[in-house]
Amino acid sequence: MALASTVQEHPYSHLIDSLKDGTIKFFNPCKINDPRYEKLPLSIRILLEAAIRNCDGFYTKEDDVQNILDWQQQQNKSEVPFSPARVLLQDFTGIPAMVDLAAMRDALAKHGVDPGLVNPKCPTDLIVDHLLQIDYSKCAIQNAPNPGGGEASNQSHGPSRSIPSRPPSRGSSQCGGQRGSCRKSSCSDPAASPGRPPSSVQQIENTPLLCPFHLKPVSETDTAVKNQEMELTRNKERLQFFKWCSKAFKNVNVVPPDVGAVHQVNLEYLSRVVQVSGGFIYPDSVVGTDSHTTMINGLGILGWGVGGIESEAVMLGQPVSLTLPQVVGCKLVGSINPLTTSIDIVLGIKKHLRQASIAGKFLEFFGPGVSQLSVPDRTTIANMCPEYNATVSFFPVDQVTLKHFKKTHFTQEKLELLESYMKAVKLFQSYEDCSEDPVFSEVIEIDLSSMVPYVSGPKRSSDRVEVSCMKEDFQSCLNEKVGFKGFHIAKEKQETRVPFLHSGQEYQLAHGSVVIAAVISCTNNCNPSVMLTAGLLAKKAVEAGLVVKPYIRTSLAPGSGMVTHYLNTSGVLPYFSQLGFEVIGYGCATCVGNTAPLPEAVVDAIKQGDLVACGILSGNRHFEGRLCDCVRANYLASPPLVVAYAIAGTVGIDFEKEPLGVTPDGKQVYLRDIWPSREEVQQTEEDTVICSIFKDLRGRMEKGNIFWNSVECPDNVVFPWDHKSTYIRSPPFFSKLSKDVPAPQSIENAHALLFLGDEVTTDHISPAGSIARVSAAAKYLLSKRLTPREFNSYGARRGNDAVMTRGTFASIKLQNRFIGKPGPKTLHIPSGQTMDVFEAADRYQRDGVPLIILAGKDYGSGNSRDWVAKGPYLLGVRAVIAESFEKLHKSQLVGMGIMPLQFLPGQSANSLELSGKEKFSIGLPESLDLRPQLTVKTSQGKSFTVTALFDTEMDVIFFQHGGLLRYVARTLL
Repeated sequence: MALASTVQEHPYSHLIDSLKDGTIKFFNPCKINDPRYEKLPLSIRILLEAAIRNCDGFYTKEDDVQNILDWQQQQNKSEVPFSPARVLLQDFTGIPAMVDLAAMRDALAKHGVDPGLVNPKCPTDLIVDHLLQIDYSKCAIQNAPNPGGGEASNQSHGPSRSIPSRPPSRGSSQCGGQRGSCRKSSCSDPAASPGRPPSSVQQIENTPLLCPFHLKPVSETDTAVKNQEMELTRNKERLQFFKWCSKAFKNVNVVPPDVGAVHQVNLEYLSRVVQVSGGFIYPDSVVGTDSHTTMINGLGILGWGVGGIESEAVMLGQPVSLTLPQVVGCKLVGSINPLTTSIDIVLGIKKHLRQASIAGKFLEFFGPGVSQLSVPDRTTIANMCPEYNATVSFFPVDQVTLKHFKKTHFTQEKLELLESYMKAVKLFQSYEDCSEDPVFSEVIEIDLSSMVPYVSGPKRSSDRVEVSCMKEDFQSCLNEKVGFKGFHIAKEKQETRVPFLHSGQEYQLAHGSVVIAAVISCTNNCNPSVMLTAGLLAKKAVEAGLVVKPYIRTSLAPGSGMVTHYLNTSGVLPYFSQLGFEVIGYGCATCVGNTAPLPEAVVDAIKQGDLVACGILSGNRHFEGRLCDCVRANYLASPPLVVAYAIAGTVGIDFEKEPLGVTPDGKQVYLRDIWPSREEVQQTEEDTVICSIFKDLRGRMEKGNIFWNSVECPDNVVFPWDHKSTYIRSPPFFSKLSKDVPAPQSIENAHALLFLGDEVTTDHISPAGSIARVSAAAKYLLSKRLTPREFNSYGARRGNDAVMTRGTFASIKLQNRFIGKPGPKTLHIPSGQTMDVFEAADRYQRDGVPLIILAGKDYGSGNSRDWVAKGPYLLGVRAVIAESFEKLHKSQLVGMGIMPLQFLPGQSANSLELSGKEKFSIGLPESLDLRPQLTVKTSQGKSFTVTALFDTEMDVIFFQHGGLLRYVARTLL
């Protein structure tokens, strides 16, 4: 961000120093000459520098600077502002943010104010990466895709439909989808080969493509190209809006689709470590609309996830307001086991940290063990920060960081400037020198040598299972009662096996059978060593004669073109393909529920036997039913373990004692026989992940692609809304906007819309997957004359408030105590009728009845999504009363003018014997303070006290204005 005032007027102008013969200036906190500075954790030093640089006497005051400097005494006490250097948006959460800004322009225009004033003041990058869906996979058209993204009907895409194959490429020697080593000379007719799809489904040849990012041959099928074409056809309307944003708004950079996943692009392209603007150099920092923005912490860049509405405020010049956090020092010691992958380290560290109760705290790594971690290792660990509920997971810059950037797009001159500046302001760390260790709030020590391979599941990422104990653990899950791990399968049914036909061949499914296997390299698996380990494992498996059963929905989703490039350069990509793991495109797919439907025969077999089928993926989210409704057990694993379990076909295997598979000649092959050594992986990484990849990728990203470049968009200051659109709609957040701040209004005789339990996630509140045909959102889309195959997903329609409001609390896994069984239903209390949540809320609103929600512990955990607050707001929810809140979601509620009210310690809806059917009244004083205690009265004569979680002065201001959006609009008016 630019300096808050001129240099002459700046209260800290005496701290200005210079580099490069005075051509580059910077604020040097060391010139304060205060011994407290060198004791500060490095993450707090970045907050201090930003406060000094942006001190304007209004948003940032001199008292804020002094409070940060006095961090040891002020932690958990003082509220301070932080102005990040940039904002990062991905399209799922970015589109509602940009739609809101477009609607804000409308509001200003109606008041006679220049709408062009609405522009991000903070540089904003919007990465279009969440549009991708898997319509094509493997070597055949598994399910005919359609522009709407819904399920295709057999009538419109019958068996006779075919997709023309690409002409054979000279020198290509293998069939694309054949699992094994089938040669073209022996299988020119796909139908003639065992295990092939019927001849009525046209085979797609596995001929080399030109990598869209490097213009070099890549051994993959038409899969990625066809998925890209479908993506751009299906989302043309939204892409036009994104392109309008890139032209209409200043300070907005849109990264087009099929370039890469948001965090990968942030790491490889957008990261600066230091920013240079207006002749001043300062640390790079970022807030993003995704909880995994913390991945950038691995590069020594301070950043974390915020809600869409918070990011909009930062975009418009408002600082992030936070209470000075405690900083937990995580000291790493010991040596890494050669067989341990980065995922094992991530999950091991995550388990330690989850047990350490560090929610809402900064985490900073130090100690001699950090030097053993590569930058990809560090970003992998930092990515999982939301899983142990820390705000950031920070790795200060050191020599390893500098070596990493030598391989990327940094010039030698920039590296020298970076190093000089970081050392001048003491933001450079030597992990081996304990004399440089800061003073932390507390220290947690972790021995890296204790890490062993794990997976997480079957329902929560917090439930880790040692791979060596996987078979026994899954069996115990079958026995346990239905809960966070259990499925409660009767003993006599645990050995059930259901035969079925697939492509003319008989197979069997049982409990634990793998039906989805997704190798994903974004976020926590961006580490090249992990992906190369999986590739080398695939290579050895193919060479040993092992195969993956063809009914398993396999996919390979690289986080960017760089991943495809190094997999291809290292020679492992064809082996992935031979096992069925073909590149399906670039973007979020399986993790966000965009997996193509399973074969009908597989679904029927699962339902017939009431089987606990399994999905295994190397992603970061796997809540029950998220991948597919009929797949109840889902495990997070490292990419090589995804490949291993796919080959085994079941999670019920002991890799030490049982063979992974049997070769055609009857030889048993164990996992240890084909697992690549750490030395082999490191050598391959050194030979393939080189600086040319980063430089080339950077060039391709800046040029975009032919599809994006051909998209047309309107040329208006105010967006010309299409009232027939079901994707982009002007939201009603600024209706009846006045210039004056309204007085606080008490809640009188409110009904509870929902009565929820513990751990209600953002997936429950605002689903991101497909739109069910019987949902309220589906009824709306049908009324707009759309067919089910045109529904697309909730994520795709986040720019339409009518869809998203109807999708709020539409999860099939929602446990509402009013109903007693999972589903998106609730009780309309006055009539006693059970109906969709939206229909009940709509009836309450028509009757003028305010609404509240009752909940248990950890309300709002999970991914950052702005609609988890916007949706309840538009449903008419005025307050949520819960035992505890996830911190980010609490801020989102406040940002939409919804009160997050917490029961007093030891109290809950159960202890207070609330039925939820009472009427609730909550009185508000004329003047609100921080964390005020309010009295709730019920129609049954009971009363109890709750704490309103207004933790900062900005929280109070946002609530008084009716939310952050209306506050920002009023400041512009």
